[in-house]
Amino acid sequence: MIRAENITKFFDDIRSLHEVSIGVKDGSILGLIGSNGSGKSTLLRILAGIYLPDTGEILYDGEPVFENTAVKNRIVYLSDDPYFLPHCTMNDMRDFYASVYPDFSEKRYETLTKQFGLNPRRRIVTFSKGMQKQVSMLLGLSCMPKYLFCDETFDGLDPVMRQLVKNLIITDVAEREMCCVVASHNLREMEDMADHIALLHTGELLLERELDDIRTNMVKVQVSYRKEECDAMAEKLRELSPLSVERRGSLFTLILRGTEESLQPWFAESAPLFCEYIPMTLEEIFIMEMEERGYEFTGQILG
Repeated sequence: MIRAENITKFFDDIRSLHEVSIGVKDGSILGLIGSNGSGKSTLLRILAGIYLPDTGEILYDGEPVFENTAVKNRIVYLSDDPYFLPHCTMNDMRDFYASVYPDFSEKRYETLTKQFGLNPRRRIVTFSKGMQKQVSMLLGLSCMPKYLFCDETFDGLDPVMRQLVKNLIITDVAEREMCCVVASHNLREMEDMADHIALLHTGELLLERELDDIRTNMVKVQVSYRKEECDAMAEKLRELSPLSVERRGSLFTLILRGTEESLQPWFAESAPLFCEYIPMTLEEIFIMEMEERGYEFTGQILG
């Protein structure tokens, strides 16, 4: 398990992170989301032992990570801008990674090379950006890491490759108890792979929660009443302390705290003409969560 406690990081007079505490269990995927400049990449580099925090500590099963070779041998960090040795081929990078990571698997490297359909004797500099991202992921997974950190890993990949990469990560988490942190500003990317979500904004951790808890804690309801009842029902609906209310004629759309099961008795008693419970996307949920905290997000920030 990884545990980060009260992490603060400055670059000169610019504060990148402020007292961030977070935990990631073995065999799980944490989706680290937030706007550009929120501190996601900085936190990943601190978790990977690349940066030393100004305050706080990072522990892997109780062991510090910074300048700890035994722990770092089990960590792979995949940057959003992959670096490769000058003029090297994939096989050259394979040899380099194998010299650094004691658990590097030649068999897996060969299997993944075929899956990705890449020529291992071709110089990486001649690959497209998306192909270089594939090479980075391929090499990283061939190291058989216990801890994998991905920074905007899916950017530049076509839909087929995005799905392949997601499946590979999910399989390693399930079969090898790998611990993975994926940083992204795209909530839709996290929705089908993360176990829990952490949201950073201006260097602060605003929210960390299990994905199932997030999905069951808020619900959207569309309800309609008789025209002559609507004004009175608009007032009565305030009893539910809605996070959001939109009215179009006799149709009300509400976002509420709670579950469908907990809200059904109230709406049944109000005798509506029509009542429907609509699943909310993570994007909608987080927009509401942040607005409650006084932050207003655009669609660009949350993907």
